[in-house]
Amino acid sequence: MEEGAGAHTSLLVKNLPITDGPMLTYLAFFQDDASSHDEESQSLLEPHQGLQLKSKCPDWRAPTLILGLECLESMAFNGIGTNLVVYLRLVLHGGIASSASTVSLWYGTSFFVPILGAAIADTYWGNYKTILISLIMYLIGMVLITVTTFMAYTPALCNEISCLSSNGFQTTLFFAALYLTAVGCGGLRSALLPFGADQFNNENSLDMQKRRNFFSSFYICVIFGVITSGTIIVWVQENVSWTIGYGIATACIGLALIGFVVGTPVFRQHKPSGSPVKNIFQVIVASFRNLGLEVPVDSSLLYEVRSKTTQRRPKLAHSDDFRFLDKAAIISDQSLANGSCEGSWRLCTVTQVEELKILIRLLPIWVTGILFGAAISQMHTTFIQQGTVMNTKIGSVSIPPASLYSFEVICVTLWVLVVNKVIVPATRTCFANGAELTQLQRIGIGRFLMIFAMALAALLEMKRLESVQAGEPLSIVWQLPQYIVIAGAECFAIITQLEFFHGQAPDSMKSMLTAFALLTTALGNYLSSAIITFLASVTRVWHSPGWIPDDLNQGHLDYYYWCLTALSLANFFIFVYFASKYKLKKVVVN
Repeated sequence: MEEGAGAHTSLLVKNLPITDGPMLTYLAFFQDDASSHDEESQSLLEPHQGLQLKSKCPDWRAPTLILGLECLESMAFNGIGTNLVVYLRLVLHGGIASSASTVSLWYGTSFFVPILGAAIADTYWGNYKTILISLIMYLIGMVLITVTTFMAYTPALCNEISCLSSNGFQTTLFFAALYLTAVGCGGLRSALLPFGADQFNNENSLDMQKRRNFFSSFYICVIFGVITSGTIIVWVQENVSWTIGYGIATACIGLALIGFVVGTPVFRQHKPSGSPVKNIFQVIVASFRNLGLEVPVDSSLLYEVRSKTTQRRPKLAHSDDFRFLDKAAIISDQSLANGSCEGSWRLCTVTQVEELKILIRLLPIWVTGILFGAAISQMHTTFIQQGTVMNTKIGSVSIPPASLYSFEVICVTLWVLVVNKVIVPATRTCFANGAELTQLQRIGIGRFLMIFAMALAALLEMKRLESVQAGEPLSIVWQLPQYIVIAGAECFAIITQLEFFHGQAPDSMKSMLTAFALLTTALGNYLSSAIITFLASVTRVWHSPGWIPDDLNQGHLDYYYWCLTALSLANFFIFVYFASKYKLKKVVVN
């Protein structure tokens, strides 16, 4: 136990929104009967002061409603995105290159807008208001997209050179609506997950376990929407009507908005904590302005607000790393002469300094998430391409290579069940103090499993090339092991990473850091694209046709997978190093 800056004795607890109320008992399928003793939480039954905007009694309806909202949002988003390139090409008569570029730009926008939405939620609106406004924008955009399908005329046949242009007004309206949905989707993504996590009472270890299950269930809802839209909505769009297909997606957002408004009385809401960006820059500027001052050995001499009434958010305990930043909290004669010290650009509180330290500690963990995302993105790209040159028939049934993603989703669900029902109870039995795997340890397991997933893909490709030489194509069934392993990596790493970033984030940055955790997937896809483009170009120069030619039977995709295996191995050791040095956040409650 450390002493905080002030006269009161300090207790260390986990910095998460805390309110009173009964336990949530939803989702029994994922529920763990035992209590959680995660090392990431150091909690005592001391309530936070001044955090809550409205104190509502929690019940199972709040998290269940939020999971339902995510299912509907995922179905709507993927109902647009999955078949968007086809709509642009066939209905709006866009060119092949321009259509592909438009889809990439739209996806990129939808993944980067959450950063802006998170900043607004943390600073001004709060999660509830951000979700409400985002859903309204989302719904307006979806309605306009559906309206444009009524305006679409029967597409003329395209010749080999070009297609006729669509109506200018129709195209303008469609793209305006498309980007309005991207903004609405981004705002929703930035706030919905942290808002769901806020519904749990973290004073109780069992409720903290339910909170972990919520993160797992939330992620499963995301991929459930992907599969549902990729089958039902896409089939309706291509075989029945684009209007009806987009109408189904619009109905999903309409239901989500209605459900959210109806569920308002059961939601917990918290006040925004002010601009996190301003606090960060204040610490940096104050550190340089106090460059000539010496940091005191006794950390209690550093500046901290002592009055509960003037400090809305919990205070963070001082840590000994990044000592240079402590200069921002040194009380000098000049800062005392200014009168009011708090919030100035010369003197910051220990809490403000520690918030910046948390960001610095999280940065290398976040970067390893991007490298992990580059490897996991292979199941959407090269795994499918690998499957197309294998024997896709199982008996008399032909298996589309892309359909194995549905198998991977099922495996993620099973992995979640195994982790919660088998692995977690087993670790409690094995460890003498009854503890379980920490969040960083679970993320590390995910990073480690990714090494094996890439190695399995490389070995399979080597075996496949040998079978091609022998004239006996390998069955696509042999791809299943790499999908099983990559599902385990996804379960351990991605789901836990969301929980870890939300838990470690200061109160003023929870939405923002959750959005950054989600951003690793998008950046990983961009990194994967850059790696594969670079290797294809370089190896083509070295030895035509290169590692990744149009005809994979003439290339060496296995070399590419071995490169990803090596990168995943290096990424794992980098993660282990920084995870071993990571200091968990500690909150001082007076």
